[in-house]
Amino acid sequence: MTVPVDLSREERALFNPAFMALISCRVVQGHQRGDGSCPLPIAVTAAVMALQPAIRALLPGTTKASLPKWAEDNQTVRVLMAANAPALAAMVRPGILLALQTDLLSLDETARLHLRRRAIPATINGTSDTVVAIQKTAHMLGRWLPTGGSTATTLTLLGVRP
Repeated sequence: MTVPVDLSREERALFNPAFMALISCRVVQGHQRGDGSCPLPIAVTAAVMALQPAIRALLPGTTKASLPKWAEDNQTVRVLMAANAPALAAMVRPGILLALQTDLLSLDETARLHLRRRAIPATINGTSDTVVAIQKTAHMLGRWLPTGGSTATTLTLLGVRP
């Protein structure tokens, strides 16, 4: 059973399902740019990472960086993911469900997400620097996380269990 979480007004505004759907779509958009359809666990993990300011601050400036090396050098990420991923994933899932229900995303039989063509604008913009930063990070993580190897390897590097 899911326990309701008390959120502040700002948190409710940030973690609303529509914004979580947009973040999930940004991850899939980034992933499709290089590797095609996006595994569902990668979409959730990337969205959770993008939502955390401490992780955003640690991310490399390029997708050419080695994910295993970065994960080894930034063990703090494993701690942050262990502490925050369950609660944030509970916020991301309704967004993915909304994106699926509105046909922005589709899910195939292998649990891979596909972004509908022209579902979201290619240009990333928003009403605040935080909204833009989260979207850009989600897009970057969608492109970068697949470079770590298989989905299982990537999740292990980040200390996440599907």
